[in-house]
Amino acid sequence: MELLRRLSEAPGIPGREEHIRALCKEALQGHAQEVEVDRLGNVVARMGGTSPKVAVAAHMDEIGFLVSHVDTEKGFLRINPVGGFDPRTLLAARVEVHTSQGSLPGMIGSKPVHILSEEEKKKQVKITDLFVDLGLPGEKVKESVRVGDPVTMRQTFMEVGELISGKALDDRLGLYVGLEAVRRLKEQQADVYFVGTVQEEVGLRGACTSAFSIAPEIAVALDSTVACDVPGAQLYEQVTSLGQGVAIKVKDSASISHPGLVRFLVSLAEERQIPYQMEILPRGGTDAGAMQLAREGAAVVTLSVPTRYVHTVVESAHKKDIAAAIDLLTAFLETCHQADLKL
Repeated sequence: MELLRRLSEAPGIPGREEHIRALCKEALQGHAQEVEVDRLGNVVARMGGTSPKVAVAAHMDEIGFLVSHVDTEKGFLRINPVGGFDPRTLLAARVEVHTSQGSLPGMIGSKPVHILSEEEKKKQVKITDLFVDLGLPGEKVKESVRVGDPVTMRQTFMEVGELISGKALDDRLGLYVGLEAVRRLKEQQADVYFVGTVQEEVGLRGACTSAFSIAPEIAVALDSTVACDVPGAQLYEQVTSLGQGVAIKVKDSASISHPGLVRFLVSLAEERQIPYQMEILPRGGTDAGAMQLAREGAAVVTLSVPTRYVHTVVESAHKKDIAAAIDLLTAFLETCHQADLKL
């Protein structure tokens, strides 16, 4: 889990994935025939093989912010989101502001509840209500921070019972699963490409360009998915549950999985006794949505790791589900040349 810890704790908002890119390149050393970084910033590694051509994609970016205003008098910062946040989860959180001179720790602040009017208390929190406090006077902040500097959440990766928890598990979990599967590959007929994609959280952008270049016949997205197995959620609303295995996605808002790939993965999981569950996600999408439409199209599917508290700093996943995802992806890459893609 050391690699997952490093991936989780490293910063990397959309468009600024350089730290994650370096970790991916390091992990791929000795396991890929070639590793390249394309013009948009995707890491593209080829493992070799003949056919079919298969792309496995997991996005490197995490939701975060850019500094949008610097209060040069008092030193407070205003921030603009890059990706979808629930503002309720941001109150009193710690952040890091990544400047050209290094990272500065800070806190997300808001107007104290003690002085809120009754009407203000009833309103939903908005990003515009929040600010970053670096604990520094305005002059020092002005010297260090510029508009456009990235801001990421600050959180330590940790084990909690049978779970692991931390920030950015969406989608450092997918990266970890993909990298571990690639490192386990021994022999495969398929021509396998692993892609660490950029800017997924703002529109599947890296998956779009990398899939156009690779032109895969089969594409597998690796991502986290919602596990609503918590108090207050009805059974039919849970989507997935922790500890029940890797999720094989049927559909989400961005893609409908190829039925032949879904059948093949289900059969493979049952044959290898890998725990799995089926997933239909009402809202949200993965890199599969972009890869499905590249060039003349690809047969796509998503393997998901069930995750509680998605898009917060305490995203949590079960160790057994992570292991199942690695096992199923590895088995798939070794046998996908046998998949029937007829519709």
